[in-house]
Amino acid sequence: MIRLTAILFVFLAGFQALYAEADITQTIRGRVTDRQTLQPLPGANVIIPGTEPLKGASTDSEGYFEISNIPVGRIDVRITFMGFKEVYLSNISHISGRETIINVAMEEYILTGEEVVVSASADKSQAINPLTAISARGFTVEETERFAGSRNDVARMAANYAGVIVGSDDRNDIVVRGNSPTGLLWRLEGIDIPSPNHWAAFGSTGGPVSMLNNTLLSNSDFLSGAFPAEYGNATASVFDLRMRNGNDHRHEQMFQIGFNGFELGAEGPMLRDQKGSYLVNFRYSTMEVFDMMGMNFGTTGIPQYHDLSFKFNLPQTRWGSFSLFGLGGRSSIAFLDSNRDEDELDYYAGDGFDLINGADMGVMGINHIVNLTPSTWLRSTLALSHRNMRTDMDSLIRPQMDPFRIYGNDFRENRVSGAISVNSRLNSRNTLKGGMNLSMRNLQLNDSVYSYTYDQIVAIRDMEGSGWLMQPYVHWQHRLNNEITFNTGLHHQYYFVNNTHSTEPRFGLNYSFLPKHTISLGAGRHSQILAETVYFTKVFDGNTYHTPNKNAEMLKSDHLVLGYDYSFNAHTRLKVETYYQKLFDVPVNGSRADSYSMLNEGANFGVFNPDTIASSGIGQNIGIEITLERFFHKGLYYLFTASVFDSKYRASDGAWRNTAFNNNYIANLLAGYEFRVGSSDKRRSMINFNIKATYAGGQRYVPFRTVWDEDAQLYGRQWLHNNAFENRYQDYFRTDLSIGFKMNTGNVTQEWMIEITNLFNNQNIHSMNYDKQTGEEKMVPQLGMMVIPQWRIRF
Repeated sequence: MIRLTAILFVFLAGFQALYAEADITQTIRGRVTDRQTLQPLPGANVIIPGTEPLKGASTDSEGYFEISNIPVGRIDVRITFMGFKEVYLSNISHISGRETIINVAMEEYILTGEEVVVSASADKSQAINPLTAISARGFTVEETERFAGSRNDVARMAANYAGVIVGSDDRNDIVVRGNSPTGLLWRLEGIDIPSPNHWAAFGSTGGPVSMLNNTLLSNSDFLSGAFPAEYGNATASVFDLRMRNGNDHRHEQMFQIGFNGFELGAEGPMLRDQKGSYLVNFRYSTMEVFDMMGMNFGTTGIPQYHDLSFKFNLPQTRWGSFSLFGLGGRSSIAFLDSNRDEDELDYYAGDGFDLINGADMGVMGINHIVNLTPSTWLRSTLALSHRNMRTDMDSLIRPQMDPFRIYGNDFRENRVSGAISVNSRLNSRNTLKGGMNLSMRNLQLNDSVYSYTYDQIVAIRDMEGSGWLMQPYVHWQHRLNNEITFNTGLHHQYYFVNNTHSTEPRFGLNYSFLPKHTISLGAGRHSQILAETVYFTKVFDGNTYHTPNKNAEMLKSDHLVLGYDYSFNAHTRLKVETYYQKLFDVPVNGSRADSYSMLNEGANFGVFNPDTIASSGIGQNIGIEITLERFFHKGLYYLFTASVFDSKYRASDGAWRNTAFNNNYIANLLAGYEFRVGSSDKRRSMINFNIKATYAGGQRYVPFRTVWDEDAQLYGRQWLHNNAFENRYQDYFRTDLSIGFKMNTGNVTQEWMIEITNLFNNQNIHSMNYDKQTGEEKMVPQLGMMVIPQWRIRF
């Protein structure tokens, strides 16, 4: 494989040399605005360091700029404006296949009467949201492509950050600081959305494949704790995602083949007098094709899915800026044990069952932003969303009987969501933001199971109804000076289904006590409603049904985070954070004393709860994280993150236990290098190498023992719940490698990449199973080594 890869890239390097007659250039365009007020900054200076002669431009009355004939390759951009902090963007990928569009938000400098030098921030991972204080990081689309093993997935990319771990190789659920993945909030274009993943179950936030197309995203934020007041209904983390705007000057296309599917994208101008643009992308699964090529995914079920993303933007109408955005997808899979060869092991399907599963999700919304005054803007968002999950399961356990239905569900949610916020910069020191998020959720929940006790199909849920979730908030930011910033706020959450509510104060502090040193502090209360399937669980007593969980409390969490950040230079930084979280009103078993807690749910294809729950459980997470990072500079980057943590819970039996996500430690080391191929003054083509190594504590598990069943003449499994999560599987270790080649020719850019996942084919443990004939336990491995090719063309 290594020899074949080397031959391939030598061939590509020779091929690009045939087109080395003339230098290739492309245009750089964008807009410069005030970070707080969103107002354009006319007259800002934009230059491209390193160009000869030096090239640059000044922004026009609407803040727009354009610089043409910039040679392709890696470029730096410097933006300055009187009274604002300088912005220096380094190592931007500038290709021939599309124009480079840069939108920059500048921060006003506080004038104190002393002579000051306004310089650029050294923290290139600064959050996009200016009201964040701690445990927040901005990320770029390029990071989702650059980091080996990310598979162009923002969730898998975030697993490289300190305190974050992916629960399993086959899904992208992320565990943040020992919290359940269910504590994650997904936000797109300012509106809270259902999980944007294929095969996403109700109550879960992850899935095997993401619907989010990374090529459509703009720079976005990931928050891992103590988030500002505008974020609610989450106890662990937040993805605040933004879609980029299409090119409003020329039409551009993209085609890609890779692990996530066949992709076709297009963008370009519309209604040019309003600087309008469109952006559309469609993707169809390639998994079936890879399966035909012999790639082993560890399952007989072949996933089928497709998704569509779009954004239409009109930024300059007489009534303000409007945008229409959307995301949707369908997915299905069938695990048919009745068709499986007797000696074939299916890693993900149940032995003795036929399982057919499908899921749909779609969201479409409209954004409106208007400046009420030069220092105040109003943002309104209205969105409609739909999701559906359906499952049919037939039992094959009794060989003397035909397959019969033992479980089926059809869960649907139609949601109308609105968000409104007003942001006002009162002066250079004070900013006030207030607003409300409101959603109406129409639910149709139907599922049933075969009861061996009553020898009949029994309904678990059979309901149709609506419920409102209201979340008003207010946030005040005060900049005492250029070194000290306070953030305070209040968030309130009210769930009309059962009239439960939570009032949540938030606080943040940043203090740059020396030019390269910053300490940060964050604290706050955060709450989350439970999965809707929990509230409407029905219990059948042989005669009637009742819903014992209708009045369950919201799950709540108090966060306290302390951080320190040191910048060695403009390209390298060290960051340390330590945290404590207290969780309470946690659902546990309400009918008997056992080890169940909802803190252990969320990394699977559903949320499973006892018939009756009680909001009396508690939990706690404590840990420390370290990040050492060199941002991409002169072709080289590296990222080292390490976390040591402890995650515990107390269930209805009163015993303290490890949570299912208490891996205790994780370390990631990523590095990459990029270099030009061919004549140094042409900068046509680039080769990059990226590697990632992860070492983590093994997954916690519930042990079992096999028991002989005389009636079935097979072994069965008896779970030992009293010993739940006492032990871990062996430690997890995986190395991923990617090699990429990028070639610019004319107005076309082609990219080839080969990613080798689990380079050394390490046998990490996914779970334990057993042989029903012999009772012998068998290890089910995580994904083995996979070679994933990708090709992309932009023109």
